[in-house]
Amino acid sequence: MRAQPAAARGVRLASGPPAERRALSAPSRLRRVALVAGIVLCLPATISYAYDMGQPSNAVLGIRSVEWLRDHGAAGLVAKIESIYYSLTAPSKGGPTLKALPRVGYGSRAPSGSTTEVRPEPLTPFISPALPEEGVWRATRPDLEAGAPILVSTLRDQPEYPRALAGIAWINTSRTLLTLNPGRLEPSVSLPRGAMDVPTAQRPQLLATFNSGFKLSDDHGGFVLGGRTYAQMQDGQATLVGYTDGSVNVINWAYGSIAPADVSFARQNLPLIVNEGHLTANDANDSEWGATVGNATLVWRSSIGIDRRGNLIYVAGEDQTVASLAKALVRAGAVRAMELDINSYWVSFIAYGAPGAEQPKNLLPGMERSATRYLEPDDRDFFAVYAR
Repeated sequence: MRAQPAAARGVRLASGPPAERRALSAPSRLRRVALVAGIVLCLPATISYAYDMGQPSNAVLGIRSVEWLRDHGAAGLVAKIESIYYSLTAPSKGGPTLKALPRVGYGSRAPSGSTTEVRPEPLTPFISPALPEEGVWRATRPDLEAGAPILVSTLRDQPEYPRALAGIAWINTSRTLLTLNPGRLEPSVSLPRGAMDVPTAQRPQLLATFNSGFKLSDDHGGFVLGGRTYAQMQDGQATLVGYTDGSVNVINWAYGSIAPADVSFARQNLPLIVNEGHLTANDANDSEWGATVGNATLVWRSSIGIDRRGNLIYVAGEDQTVASLAKALVRAGAVRAMELDINSYWVSFIAYGAPGAEQPKNLLPGMERSATRYLEPDDRDFFAVYAR
């Protein structure tokens, strides 16, 4: 009996010679190999991202994702994208000015300076005519209007951008104490981090809080806390320094990598932008003034300076350049000053209108973060101002 053909028995024969079959299946194998290789290569990054996003944080997921990309090899890409974004959203020169200024502070108009009480004079506006309350100082606490330890005001500080607004705070250092407080992630060095917010026991005396500087990985500066140097200090860097006697200063650091014994805390961030009452910022629009933006890019910026009497002056605002910050600082009386952090998510100045950290209020309504930001653990280091 003759055997039936294989096709008749239901056996399916492969078409074409073996070499052709191998050739046809090669692209499929290559795709599978590429897929497996891609998964293997991405797995560490995926695990790292998932781990970091699972850690405690008070920052939103989008911001944390961008920060993760910066820290894992994509800083250049992020900077390019953000630079394009800022160039596309930059305001045009000229145009209509603001019609009114936001109300700042809680108290009534502060009197001018006198021989018995140190107070700043009203600020001279950059744009004429001045708007109502422009350059006028107001106390942040109704119960502390007499000899207010902190006064706040606003100025349109750029005639070429008449809608740009700077918020200004004057801090009487003879009536206040300043502390530097580590955050959950910054500074990125090993140190005792404490509460990472305003300690509950100190809140009855709390007057204000404000943001610190860039991440240490970006500004390559030093960090001193409790008299101990945790990140080496850099000569030539602008430094907000607090001394063991309770006094503070903004200086050009020139004391070596380890802070002297009389330094209680110190935070560095880039070069001075004001020195001896004059602007010092480099005219070049380079990355010295931010990993993402140069000094001429209009963006949220913040700064801290000191006047000739040793009082602190904080200035921040939207659509600011380094030069506009420096001019506002000089107008407010600063003899030395430094830039602090930039970008809308990181700039905060919060005054507390009642004892116990009650009635918190941002210096400017456009500040993105909640006025309770530093009453819970924060990712970044910050400064707190207390009544003596």
